[in-house]
Amino acid sequence: MIKPLQADDIFLADVARSKSEQEGFRTWWLGQSGFLVQWQGKHLLFDPYLSDSLTKKYAETDKPHVRMTERVVAPDKLDFIDVTTSTHNHTDHLDADTLGPMAEVNNDLQLVIPEANREFVVQRLLCNPEWPVGLTAGDSATINGFTFHAVPAAHNELDTDEQGRNKYLGYVVEFGDFTVYHSGDTLWYDGMVDWLTKFDIDLACLPINGNKPERRVSGNLDGAEAAQLAKEIGVRFVIPCHFEMFEFNTADPGLFMKECGRLGQKFRLLQAGQSMVVHSN
Repeated sequence: MIKPLQADDIFLADVARSKSEQEGFRTWWLGQSGFLVQWQGKHLLFDPYLSDSLTKKYAETDKPHVRMTERVVAPDKLDFIDVTTSTHNHTDHLDADTLGPMAEVNNDLQLVIPEANREFVVQRLLCNPEWPVGLTAGDSATINGFTFHAVPAAHNELDTDEQGRNKYLGYVVEFGDFTVYHSGDTLWYDGMVDWLTKFDIDLACLPINGNKPERRVSGNLDGAEAAQLAKEIGVRFVIPCHFEMFEFNTADPGLFMKECGRLGQKFRLLQAGQSMVVHSN
């Protein structure tokens, strides 16, 4: 099994040590689509999956979710999170075994979700129905210094509820002089570039595991598409994600890196538990 570059107490010490940094912001990859953003002592956590709930759920089925990378940190050790997100209802993006323990140790934790999913979220997390902050495409909300702009995601379609609210979202988040785009799970769809070029994005976190129907799960961008999207929307740096978590649904990042090189797109390939710093232009 792949070991994170930093895990448990070593990872937590790195986060604590970095808290005093005054320049730029820092982000750590926590595996799958989970990213921790630290800025001016505040912490935003995108779509954390820090349990073995899916491995246990599918253990006796014909679609086992065999974990490839060890967990970076236990969720009940993350007692400093200001706001976290769920881009959609799939368990690796909305995990009760992660979000429940986190909520217990963060009294003021806020959770951003697609408004279309509120009933499902409340049932899964057994939380106060009024607790999550719900958005749909085109909506914005400012929480603890982070301004969230919801954009559509196609996983595999641009699905909406009966009121036209998006079930799958990406989040463009502005804070200080910086902007981060977390796509959630998505394919490339018509109009996607138009949604995103409205923003001056410093860092994009994009999936690279691709869309293979034989896996019997919804698909994502592949490595080449992620690199091309980053280039078209003009991001400064792109980080690949959604690989090396489950054996049946992963990808080699080589295609992503090769395409970034061909396009001249700046990127960082992180190991689980590793961070990068983004400074102002």
